[in-house]
Amino acid sequence: MRLLDEHFRPVPVTLAQVLAATVQARGAGEAYIGPGERHRWSDIAGESRRIAAALHAAGIGRGDHVGLMLGNSGLWIAAFFACASLGAVSVPVNTRFKAEELLFCLKQADVRLLIHADSFLGIDFTALLRQVEPALDSQLPGSALPQLRCVVTVGAQPVPAGAVAFERFLAGGAEVSHTALEALAAQVQPQDVLLIQYTSGTTSFPKGVMLSHANMLGDAASVARRMGVTADDRYFSIRPFFHVAGSTLSVLVALTSGCCLLSMARFDVAQALRMLEGERCTLTSGNDTIFLMLMGHPNFDPQRLHLVGGWAAAGPEVMQKIRDVMQVPFVCNAYGQSEASPNVLLSDRDDDFELRRDGFMLPHPGVEVRLCDADSGAVLTSDAAQGEIQVRGWNVMRGYYNMPEATAKAFTADGWLRTGDIGEQRADGRMRMVGRLKDMYRVGGENVAPAEVEEVLHAHPAVQQAQVIGVPDARLGEVTGAFVLLKPGHAVSADALVAWCKARCANFKVPRYIDLVDSFEHIGMTGSSKVQKNKLRDHAVKLWNIRSDTEAQ
Repeated sequence: MRLLDEHFRPVPVTLAQVLAATVQARGAGEAYIGPGERHRWSDIAGESRRIAAALHAAGIGRGDHVGLMLGNSGLWIAAFFACASLGAVSVPVNTRFKAEELLFCLKQADVRLLIHADSFLGIDFTALLRQVEPALDSQLPGSALPQLRCVVTVGAQPVPAGAVAFERFLAGGAEVSHTALEALAAQVQPQDVLLIQYTSGTTSFPKGVMLSHANMLGDAASVARRMGVTADDRYFSIRPFFHVAGSTLSVLVALTSGCCLLSMARFDVAQALRMLEGERCTLTSGNDTIFLMLMGHPNFDPQRLHLVGGWAAAGPEVMQKIRDVMQVPFVCNAYGQSEASPNVLLSDRDDDFELRRDGFMLPHPGVEVRLCDADSGAVLTSDAAQGEIQVRGWNVMRGYYNMPEATAKAFTADGWLRTGDIGEQRADGRMRMVGRLKDMYRVGGENVAPAEVEEVLHAHPAVQQAQVIGVPDARLGEVTGAFVLLKPGHAVSADALVAWCKARCANFKVPRYIDLVDSFEHIGMTGSSKVQKNKLRDHAVKLWNIRSDTEAQ
């Protein structure tokens, strides 16, 4: 099926159309592999039809919202495809949500039906749902979630009185014909909302980003083209499917290219390395944290891997290590955010390594990117200037669900999406992201992007991972604090790391506080393996006993 035109701009299609074409071309080929499960494209399509029939029988139709509270699995993919084929909107639920966050997500999104695992990674989801909506033990809908009419429980026996077991749910759709399902799929339009993505949550309550079939499939097809993905590739991605790096850049990249996707419910480094080797994976993806964890594991041996490419959201030091240490020659650099489906800028597989390493990328055809002064909003034209990255084009969201004021604030008066990220652009139009506005801090009036200091620390031979934040200081406003995870078997003092930084960056960027850590898990990481800077900052203030009158020495 043609997904890009002769100018490499996306052709608007629906997910059901792409799935049908992929099954026709690759039905017997492997589609998804996870621990203990293997599925061909025909298997995924068949399970998707069964779930779609059950959803239809349960009263779910075009425009209705269906929550998916499942880990990475073939079931997640089949349920997502099933919703899409009916024109229903998938609402992926972050499996790390606590009760308050879950209540907000399900209520704000007006979820009518929820498919959930009974438990996941030791978390009792059924108990969590009971806490959110007590009517689960009697009859739905309840007072806490008045829109939630049906809860489908996967794995529990017996299920709560107000829920239905997954197999019984499927049986309810047995009389729905294939012809009826095809007729429903034909009514779906490319501009219909496919998914509501709740942003990863560095604030208490995230916003629901509305993304259409055209948004997500166009982005996936464009990314697959830049990465050079073929149907014969085996693409390992640990990205959670409840984030767009999982749904668009993993699941839909596999769908649009026909390749096999491999994943796991959680990121276990040793297990990931075994899967990369044993399944002869050719592509992978991740942020700097994921790649550094892989390379820092005692079992890491690049000679046992078969990787040739993929994508990374990483700085130059980590990109250099991916090529030299991990020995993966064609990894592309990537930048994006949920509101843009998510990819905005991406290297091409065939770009010179220096361009890919340093993160100088181009937008996809049909997508425009510009830099604007963060304070005045003026469009910047100087090649040397840094400003907020703003985006306009086919990949931009339909808005935040039921949040008109937040949607209005997300766009400029002339219709460009404000990313909140700082970028710089070269004369040839290539652009790279250099930091996030919300993470930037000011030391004595000088702006500092955490990534700048992290890059310096990552260059130290003993450092596996560094996370940098600004912490309060009475004299300078803020100063640099750093948390550093060392490579196994390596030792270095905090003073030595300070000296390393002093020799390589401006004095105002040099860390005033450094803590050597064994892990970042106790501080807080998002499901996409990003350290949460707000939690890290709170932890730093307590750890270093910083008060309003504290002055760095």
